[in-house]
Amino acid sequence: MISKDFITQIVENNLDTEAHYIVDIKIDTNNKINVLVDGKEGFTINDCVKISRAIEGSLDREKEDFELQVSTPGLDMPLKVNQQYEKNLNKEVEVKMSDGNKIVGKMTEITNETITVEYTKKEKVEGHKKKQTIEYKDVFKKDEVETRLVISFK
Repeated sequence: MISKDFITQIVENNLDTEAHYIVDIKIDTNNKINVLVDGKEGFTINDCVKISRAIEGSLDREKEDFELQVSTPGLDMPLKVNQQYEKNLNKEVEVKMSDGNKIVGKMTEITNETITVEYTKKEKVEGHKKKQTIEYKDVFKKDEVETRLVISFK
């Protein structure tokens, strides 16, 4: 079985760690290796090829049969690592809580453990006939919510 630590070391040795970072590495029981990498300014196809070739060159197909995929996380994937949160600061995100409730707002602050999201809701306010727009600013623990970028084509 191929070791995740071994693959992580290969990837780290071939990344420009100032500009790029590992999002996730998964290896299943059939030796299907899935490497997700990204960068502050993006990650090109040539960058993916470089990582893929480094991994291929470090593994022996005679000893281990494997399948390899190196890519960037898709826009629909949840944020996982701090660098992704930093890259998307002040952008619109969807936060899904453990109870299934979702909010959409602007991610305005981040720490190692939390994110702050500002959003609005229309609510009935006493003394008004129509619902009023109320502004909220909530702090969420990263490990208790799923945060995704909102894709907009405006």
